[in-house]
Amino acid sequence: MAQLNPGVVTGENYRTLLQACKKGKYALPAVNVTGTNSVNAVLEAAAANKSDVIIQCSNGGAAFFAGKGFPDSFQAKVLGAVAMARHVHVLAEHYGICVVLHTDHADKKLIPWLDALMDHNEAHSEQLGYPLFSSHMLDLSAEDIDFNLAESKKMLERMAKMDMSLEIELGVTGGEEDGVGSDNVDNDKLYTQPEDVLKAYETLNEIGHFSVAASFGNVHGVYKPGNVRLRPEILKNSQELVQKTYGTEENPLDLVFHGGSGSEKEKIEESLNYGIFKMNIDTDTQFAFAEGVGKYVFENENAFKYQIDPETGEPTKKKYDPRVWLRKGEEAIIARLNEAFTDLRSKGKSLALDDAEREAA
Repeated sequence: MAQLNPGVVTGENYRTLLQACKKGKYALPAVNVTGTNSVNAVLEAAAANKSDVIIQCSNGGAAFFAGKGFPDSFQAKVLGAVAMARHVHVLAEHYGICVVLHTDHADKKLIPWLDALMDHNEAHSEQLGYPLFSSHMLDLSAEDIDFNLAESKKMLERMAKMDMSLEIELGVTGGEEDGVGSDNVDNDKLYTQPEDVLKAYETLNEIGHFSVAASFGNVHGVYKPGNVRLRPEILKNSQELVQKTYGTEENPLDLVFHGGSGSEKEKIEESLNYGIFKMNIDTDTQFAFAEGVGKYVFENENAFKYQIDPETGEPTKKKYDPRVWLRKGEEAIIARLNEAFTDLRSKGKSLALDDAEREAA
């Protein structure tokens, strides 16, 4: 198996990592982050599991990274994403694993956000020889497919000059995430048609590298059992149609699993057989962070009300220190990601390891 240098991967190294996932029938968690606490927790979890990982932010996550008081709301989305990416570039190689840097859902109204990020990618590439991000997502699944693919083609043509990858969405992932999507989606739109996937392949394949978030009943967020019906066979049918039409090898498409939080483990496992290399996880890690912090606060209530505990007379500074309770949130994210690395079968398979290290893991 190929070995890569630890750190952020782009271009050929990104594709090498992706192909290793598909060949090994495992996938990487793609974790939405909102600040250095969540970024660092993801890096720590990946290192502990000796797995590579995908770190991504939505437009809202990027804006939060820049600061809620940032004076220009559009620039907050842009510079917050840039700041997140630079933070990861500085640290990732020292954690000893490979990291894919990505931005999540950008619908029609957010095309200017991606255009601005591409300006930063181009400046970074001109200076250092590689882009700031590995890939971006352009999610025009709510639009007509011809508009979706025409805009995707235009974006990929710009990205291909720097050997970047584009993620598109066909069909609609239910639920809503940072202003993108809706809970009011017709059921049939939650299932991508293989013919649409074939059309995307025909439009984009000769331009550059792309991946497809093909909807097979996925929904953002967590819902009570029975409300979400995943049908991974749609992924299988899409792969087989492209393979049959163009005489490709098995699983020619690089597929993405959106709405991974709360999904049935057997459906996750089945999807790994059909070319899934990436599974998004956001809701579960948000809850894990909140639960970890909340539990600590409930157990140390006086420390969050008084600097001197009225019951013991002792200073409470060591308990209300943000480094203590924020760490509880980080540890909870790590625990949830330990589960994700196992579910996705990526544990111990980092391409930053040599063969002996991988065997030992």
